[in-house]
This record gives sequence, C-alpha cells and structure tokens, in this order.
Amino acid sequence: MRFVCLAFLFLSLVTTRCGAADRPNVVILLADDLGYQDIGCYGGPVKTPVLDGLADRGMRFTNFYSGCAVCSPSRATLMTGRHHIRTGVYSWIHNDSQKSHLLEREVTLAEQLHGAGYATAHFGKWHLGLPTADREKPTPRDHGFDYWFATDNNALPSHRNPENFIRNGEPVGVMEGYSCQIVVDEAIDWLDRHRRPDTPFFLNVWFHEPHQKIAAPDELVSQYGTLNERGAIYSGTIDNTDRAIGRLFAKLKKMKQFENTLFVYASDNGSYLDERTGGLRGRKGVNWEGGIRVPGIFSWPGTIPEGAVAEEPAGLVDVLPTLCGLLQIDPPAGRHLDGSDLSAVLTGQPEKFNRHQPLFWHLQKSRPIVAMRDGDYSLVAAPDYELSTNNMFQEAWIADIRSGGYRDFQLFDLKNDPRQQHDLSQDRPEIVARMKQKLLDINASVMADGTDWGDR
Repeated sequence: MRFVCLAFLFLSLVTTRCGAADRPNVVILLADDLGYQDIGCYGGPVKTPVLDGLADRGMRFTNFYSGCAVCSPSRATLMTGRHHIRTGVYSWIHNDSQKSHLLEREVTLAEQLHGAGYATAHFGKWHLGLPTADREKPTPRDHGFDYWFATDNNALPSHRNPENFIRNGEPVGVMEGYSCQIVVDEAIDWLDRHRRPDTPFFLNVWFHEPHQKIAAPDELVSQYGTLNERGAIYSGTIDNTDRAIGRLFAKLKKMKQFENTLFVYASDNGSYLDERTGGLRGRKGVNWEGGIRVPGIFSWPGTIPEGAVAEEPAGLVDVLPTLCGLLQIDPPAGRHLDGSDLSAVLTGQPEKFNRHQPLFWHLQKSRPIVAMRDGDYSLVAAPDYELSTNNMFQEAWIADIRSGGYRDFQLFDLKNDPRQQHDLSQDRPEIVARMKQKLLDINASVMADGTDWGDR
C-alpha cells in the first residue's frame, strides 16, 4: 500500500511539473541577416550589452547554423524542425508572383506550444507567405498564433517609419519610429493587454534588422562611423535592436517573468557584408560557412548553466525538438524531424547527445548548392544541371531541383580550417564516400517530401 501511495505521489509530482501552468514562458528572438561576428559576445564591433548578458546567463554556441542561407526557408526550418523543402519553401518567398508558402499541413512550434496550453503571439517579420489580392495563403493564425503583428517581408520603406505592418489581418499604416522598437512596443502591449496571467506564453519576436534597407537613430550610427557610412548604419541597427530587447527584458522583469522564461536568440542567415562574417568564407545567399553560421544563444535560469560555451554543431533546425525536450512536450507525431533534441547539451551532459542526422542545407541559387556538416567535416557540391540565372526563384524549376544530382564534391575540416580554404576531397576519399552517401540519402528523403508548386 505504501508503494502504491508513493507511486501515486510521484506521478502527481510529474504531472504537476509538466503541467502548462508550471512550464516556463518561451521567447524566440530572431535577427535578420546578422553576421556570425556582429554582436559583442561573438567578438563583434557592436555594443550589445543586453545580448552579451543573455549569453552570460545561458549557453552560447560557437558552431550554430541557420536553416538556410536566405530568410524564408530558414524561418520555415525554425518553425518546424524540418528541412524547408519538406515544408513547401524552396527559397525566399515573393507573395505576388509565387504560390509558395509554409504548408498548413506542417506542425509548427506555435501549434505544439499552443496545444500544450501556451498563449502564442508573433511580432515582426514573417516571410512565410501571406494572402494577396490574387492569392490565398495562410496567415500566422493558421500556423498556431493567437495574435500576430507582422510584415510579409522587409520593413518598408526602411526600418524608419515602416508602413507595411499588419495586425491580425488588418493593415496598420505608417508607424513612427524604428522597426525593432515598434516590434517590442507591440510585444509589450500584448503582455499588458492580451496576456492571460494564468497561462505561459510564447513570444516569437522576429526583427527586421540589419536587413536592408537599413536605418537607425543618428546618435547610435555616429558611435560607429559617419552618418552616411553603410557599415555604421548597419551597426546602428544592431545596437538599436539590442536596446529594444533590453526594453522587453525590463518588462518581463517588472512582471516577475524574466527568470521563468526560456530564451532562444539567433539569426535567420549570415550577413550580406563580407567583413561581418568573422572571416568565414562566403556570405548571405551561399552555402559556405559565412552564409549559414550565425550566433546562437539559449538561456533558462536553473536549467541551462550560466556562462557556458558549447562547441557542438547545432542550428535552427534543432529548436523545435529541443524545446519539446526541455518542456517535456511530445514532438509532432508521424513526421520526420531533421533536427535533434539538444537538451543534453543544454543541461551540461553533452556526452549524452546524439545527432540522428547530419546538418544539411540546399539552396538552388547558391554555389555550392548543397552543404552538409557531419562532426568536424563539411561536404559541399555543385548541381549537375543548370537553370536560369534569374535572381527571382522560379517555381517552374522545382521538378528539375527535385530530380537533380550533384558533382564537384569538396571536403573541409572545419575544426582546423573554419574558413574552408583547403579542399581535402582528394586526400580523404573514404570520408568523402561516407559523407556523400549520407548527403544523397538525406537529399532523397527531403526531395520526396517536397511540394511541386509548379503543378499547382
């Protein structure tokens, strides 16, 4: 009888610990086109005391990766834990000319958390498809968000006084101020007027900065150069975003929710400025390290050790399975996740972590078109076919993309050659053969799930 009572007590404690009311809030902070070496805690030139403080109270990854070298597909990967081609997103989405969007059949992080009792809200850039006058597409509400305040793509005409925000389906018009501050204003307003006090919340805060067209307050730009210098304005947008995040943190502290919040910070892809990639090869839009390696910070007091630095390769593809693991929520059933649960790494037990599948990238406009990281090695390749050099992605290309192959494989040891200067493919053919087979297997699985929008 005593054993039964103890067992019941244990189950009750587990149930309580896993209940929605006892789970932490979740806040994802995503920059747009931020380089690997832009912010202070990564050795960058911009003053980012708020983000540096977040790293100090959590774990900073030195080998963290975007879901793609451009925005829409990277965001699709973040939202689903799946390669973006599986989700219907091949490249960046142009709503007026493309059918593409994040497929409603996908189970997003917002839907997972909503199902676990979270209130969900999205603020900032979306770029996963929105309806137009001629095209029906899902909105963030269709992907699990109770409340949304977004732009379809970039802030227009620039970060200053943007005019293209939409709130829950209704255009807002011109808003005074800078995009990052406006986004945080809206998040704070939601916390004040829409939050249910007895419910944990998920805030998906996706900034526009430092994506072009850039703008920042003169008093910030002047700290980094002249007012008309692109690099100085670029840095000013990052500084301004750090200050906006600081205001959000101050609000959470005032609400006594800061310590009870799990934070994730990253960028959707690398910088478009060569000098802001930390010396890595390539930049935004290409599958070299400079286009896909980005900052990555996780913080949850009491669970993730403070001031920790992780060298384990990880990325946005891991966010959904990791949050499911940390929060003890079942991952989406009946679908393949390309990402792995980083809980063991984040809780100081890296020896227990197992990546079930190497990190894999595909972007048609990139050369190399594919890249894969397996341990310390990176394998890249070019396509064995050629398509138009049009800047805009064409959905008519999809059939060729899904059936296409690869050539000119190159191998790099990222531990000893992070700048990818020395191709080892001729020296280590056995590693190339092993990794090539893995790459082709992943590619076949991804392409089998891909949607051909050209046929729709």
